[in-house]
Amino acid sequence: MYLKRFEIKKNIQKTEDKNLSFRVFDLGTTSIEEYLKPHKKDHFCIILVESGNIKVHVEDKIYLLNAGKIAVIFPEQIHFLSNLSNDVIGKIILFEEILFCSDILKNELSAYNVNLSVHLNCTALSNLEFEQVLPIIKNIQDIYNSPSLVKKEQARFYIKIFLLGLIESIHGQHPVLHQDTQSPDQNTYTAFKKLLNHQYKTERTVQFYALKLAISTKKLNTLNKKYSGETAINAVHNRILTEIKRQLLFTDRSHKEIAFDLGFSSPSALNKFVRAKLKETPTDLQHGLSQIYTA
Repeated sequence: MYLKRFEIKKNIQKTEDKNLSFRVFDLGTTSIEEYLKPHKKDHFCIILVESGNIKVHVEDKIYLLNAGKIAVIFPEQIHFLSNLSNDVIGKIILFEEILFCSDILKNELSAYNVNLSVHLNCTALSNLEFEQVLPIIKNIQDIYNSPSLVKKEQARFYIKIFLLGLIESIHGQHPVLHQDTQSPDQNTYTAFKKLLNHQYKTERTVQFYALKLAISTKKLNTLNKKYSGETAINAVHNRILTEIKRQLLFTDRSHKEIAFDLGFSSPSALNKFVRAKLKETPTDLQHGLSQIYTA
């Protein structure tokens, strides 16, 4: 089956969207028609239901969202929507990881990151928690409708506050996320993520990480598929790619300096890696990022 892959930079509803890294839409509008068939996205998608109900299909699971429930769908997860009730009211928020997802999940809060994508696919908030969320969502939508350079920075923090609140909520709902109750497999996966964040610039083979963790490469792949939905080598490559984007956007380093900082043998090796992953050159990538984040 052919799956469409939606890119946030191609989702242009108004002129300002070319320079924004997030979108906000109302549920129950024609803007979600394209979401009614299985697809992937290169960005995060939040679906929040205020009233009515809707089904969210994520990979092999189906979640019924009604008032007070929120789904966070991660990049590359196969998903679609169905069974929208006539009275459904809510929001869809799209955003890119590079700007809004903090490294704290990979370091200080690493224990929260075990199977996080699965737990966040459907979260039920208490009435009080949901009432506290709604003003944050309204602020994000107001900024989307009337953006400015300063307001875009505000939106970044509003979304981060919103996500951290959800993570804290599921931390209480799922005891498995507590660090002192993690299984050996979960501890190993968490250890891999920590090790990857320290070593990705110099070590990019699955064999290295498996040896450090005293497990087989097959076991490491199995753990990654279980807890993140991606292979170990993809986890390594995606970590490198995230850093490439950050350095292209937030530093004044040349492509040559970035290449050597990230362990590539030459700028051409960096170019080849980016082309293989994104089908574009580092120059094209940098231009696209600058249009979104600094325009």
